[in-house]
Amino acid sequence: MKLMYEIVLKKELAPRIKLFKVFSPEIAAKALPGQFVILILDEEGERIPLTIADYDSTEGTITFAFNEVGKTTMQLGCLDEGSRIPNIAGPLGNPSEIRRFGHVLCVGGGVMIAPLLLQVKALRKAGNKVTTVIGARKEDLLIFEEEMKEASHESYIATDDGSKGFRGLDFINELLDTQQYNRAIVMGPVFTMKTVSEMTRSFGVPTIVTLTPIMVDGMGMCGVCRVTVKGETKFACIDGPEFDGHQVDFEELVKRQRTFLPEERMSTLLWEKLGGGCHSRKA
Repeated sequence: MKLMYEIVLKKELAPRIKLFKVFSPEIAAKALPGQFVILILDEEGERIPLTIADYDSTEGTITFAFNEVGKTTMQLGCLDEGSRIPNIAGPLGNPSEIRRFGHVLCVGGGVMIAPLLLQVKALRKAGNKVTTVIGARKEDLLIFEEEMKEASHESYIATDDGSKGFRGLDFINELLDTQQYNRAIVMGPVFTMKTVSEMTRSFGVPTIVTLTPIMVDGMGMCGVCRVTVKGETKFACIDGPEFDGHQVDFEELVKRQRTFLPEERMSTLLWEKLGGGCHSRKA
């Protein structure tokens, strides 16, 4: 018998990028594309928001991917199949608008390719023609290449160093110039969302981005996840996480995301120094 929030599948998608499938029937029964969960690893641990990458109400599971970039995500990555995550809240946030738009351009970068795949499948099922672009810093960090190719009508790959596919995202301008798109969806690093939004603005293509600012409670009470959209303050957790990419103040978002970088680095170093690595925990 499975335990609530038990990890039933653990997979390494790329170096430091892991995917978990977790038994959570209540969340799986209500989850929709675009929503997220918040999990806590222990009573004194921080709250981690992670975008839902898949769900199955029949088997009662949700799936999410994460990048091991700090103490808590590294700690999460140490868990194995059969381990139990103490607390998961969700589904949170507003679901994506899934309907027939026409031709949709979907751009994903890094770990956010995982939840983008869920949207691509839903958009195609709704009758859209879907063109996808997935990217990473280098080839070995690309995830879900074959799955995205199979789910899309057209699929392109980009890497920052040119190790696979196009070098950088400039080629998207050519896609926008040669084809008619009715909507664009961008999920990934702030730089990717900002860059693609600037491109689509020139072609008049409505663009939706998924914002992942620093977040605490995820329910609109703390105000930590505030972002500026069209000159107004919004909370990513309850007003989003999806917003009009042409209206987002990306410069402010970058500054807010960097607020606690020194503290995050110190926390990671202390955790590692005190024997917090996976190998030391299993010794």
